[in-house]
Amino acid sequence: MHLSDPVRNKYRDAWSKFATGVTVITTVEPDGSIHGMTASSVTSVSIDPPLVLAVIGETRQTHTYIGNTGRFGMSILNENQSDIAMHFADPQKNFSQLDASFVANMSGIPIIAKAIAAMGCRVIAAHKAGDHTVFIGEVESIQLDDGNPLVWFQREFVGLSGSSVSADRDV
Repeated sequence: MHLSDPVRNKYRDAWSKFATGVTVITTVEPDGSIHGMTASSVTSVSIDPPLVLAVIGETRQTHTYIGNTGRFGMSILNENQSDIAMHFADPQKNFSQLDASFVANMSGIPIIAKAIAAMGCRVIAAHKAGDHTVFIGEVESIQLDDGNPLVWFQREFVGLSGSSVSADRDV
C-alpha cells in the first residue's frame, strides 16, 4: 500500500509530536572513510545482553555500509551539537567535510566526540520492515559524558529548556 501525499503528510505531522533524542549512526565505508547519518529511530532493546536497534532506510548509504561491516556506532548528541545533527541529516555530507575534532574512535568504530553517550555495536540481526531495515546491535563498548540531550520535536532540534536550536528540517 502506498500512502497518498495528504496521508503521508499527516503521518509525518503525527510523529512530529513525539519528542525523541537525536543520534548520529556511524560506520566505515569500504575505503576506510568514516560515514554517518542523523537518526532518531533508535532505542534500547535489552539490558542483558545490552542490545540497541537502529532503523535505517534501504536507500541510505549507511544501510549498505552497516550491512557490509556488521558494525556501527551510535552517538547520543548533546544540546550543543545541533550543527552535527544537521550536517549528517544531509545524505550528501560525510566526515571529511567536518572538523576532525568532532570525531572519536571507540574500539575501531567511529563515534561523535563529546556526545553525552556513545556505543560501539556489532550487528546480530537485521529485519526488513517496509522500506527500512531494523538493525539490532549488541553493544560492545560504551562511553559517557556530561550534558543535556539534543531533542527532535515538531521538526526542530530543541534543548531541554524547550528553546529551538535549529531550522525546520525533516530528519
